[in-house]
This record gives sequence, structure tokens and C-alpha cells, in this order.
Amino acid sequence: MIKVGITGGIGSGKSTVCNFFRLLGIPVFEADKESKKLVNTSPKIKNSLKNLFGKDIYLSDDTIDRKRLAGLIFNSPPLLETVNSIIHPEVRNYFEEWCEKQNSPYIVYEAAILFETGFYKTIDLSILVTAPVEDRIKRVIIRENATEEEVKSRISKQWTDKQKEDLADFIIKNNNEELLIPQLLELDKKIRTHG
Repeated sequence: MIKVGITGGIGSGKSTVCNFFRLLGIPVFEADKESKKLVNTSPKIKNSLKNLFGKDIYLSDDTIDRKRLAGLIFNSPPLLETVNSIIHPEVRNYFEEWCEKQNSPYIVYEAAILFETGFYKTIDLSILVTAPVEDRIKRVIIRENATEEEVKSRISKQWTDKQKEDLADFIIKNNNEELLIPQLLELDKKIRTHG
């Protein structure tokens, strides 16, 4: 089974691309969504985070205090790296178990930081979804009811498309100039005949 990674900056259209693959019957593993679940369900992650931040990093209902965690890690790259080193290996293990249950010519692994974590080295093909920064900002402002400054700040903390393009096997342009569906149908054909 071919493992395909999909990534792109915030607001680039990764979810739209993943939904297209789902319509084709391709299983999609959303790493960010699964990591949010595992933070609340994995005893290994929970113990490690409690050891790092104290028991009150989890709320009374035993779910992570997201606001507090975000406040602690987003302005501290070393702390963010430590938290990622706790969570990412568990997400990868869960992904491998998930793959074994799939029956499809290929699967899709969607992650915002596919290249940054080095996970792209463990998959067969990688797809980068790009979009003009102005479009990305508008989409995120609408989707998350965020301010332009908040979105720009988040974008500034991510790798640029240029940094990612050098590592990607395929690039999907979500830019209102090139139609998205023909690009994705062509890509589906290429993936199915890969290898």
C-alpha cells in the first residue's frame, strides 16, 4: 500500500484536498486531529505531560487544558519541541496500526508539519498544497473567527511554501487560476501507477 503525505500552510486547502481523496474512497489519516485525541487518551502522553507541566495541565474532566498548554509552548521553541517529541511518536505508532487496518491502493496522511518533523522520510510520496498568502489569511479569519494579526503570526511560525516545495513530490495549486479537481484527478492516476 502506497503511503501519501499531504501538507501545506494554514489555510492552504489541505482539508479540501483530503475530502476529495475521501470521495474517491481513499482512507485519510488526519495527524493533527488524531494527536488532539491521543493527548486525552494515551496514558503515555498524559503521564509525560503531567511530569513536564504538573498534574493541573489536565482539567478536572481529565482532558488537556489546551489554552494553558498553548500559552506555555507557543512562545518557547524548546518547550514546543519537547511536547512534540512526546506526542509525535505516539501519533506515528497509532498511524502504523491504522494503516494495517486499511484496504486501499493508497492511503493519505495529512499533517501541517509533515516536512518539519521529518515524517515525510517514512512515506512514499508527498503532496504540498499551496495557495496565495492573502487567500490563506482570509480563509482562516473566516473559519476560525481570528484576527489578521493572529493568522499572520501563525503563518510566520510555519515553514514557507518555498522551503516545502524542495521536499515535495507533487504540488497542488489552490489558487483560483488552476482548477483543483483536474489537478487532483491527474494526481490520483499518478499515485495509483506509482512504483
